[in-house]
Amino acid sequence: MPRSVNHVASRARRKKILKLTRGYYGARKNVWTVAKNTWEKGLTYAFRDRRNKKRSFRALWIQRINAAARQEGLSYSQLIGILHKADIQINRKTLANLAVNSPEVFKAIVEKAK
Repeated sequence: MPRSVNHVASRARRKKILKLTRGYYGARKNVWTVAKNTWEKGLTYAFRDRRNKKRSFRALWIQRINAAARQEGLSYSQLIGILHKADIQINRKTLANLAVNSPEVFKAIVEKAK
């Protein structure tokens, strides 16, 4: 009896990956083993960079808050310290947004904290 191989399923599996690698450079888009490895590596990068994105944004918010705080005569760490002492609970994302888009509101928060 001849060996039965499910070509429909295996071809579909390969086509699915090759469709995902469309637009890649050279053999990465059409050679099965290269394309599969590239696609898997891309998933690894995506997983890593979803976490790094959060890190990068927090760093950006801190830089913006620091720049706005220096205009008020404080450093970033001094500002965060007085906000904690004054029990003003506002996250860095919101504080950075206020510093960029509403400097007068940011100034009012700093004055209240002082």
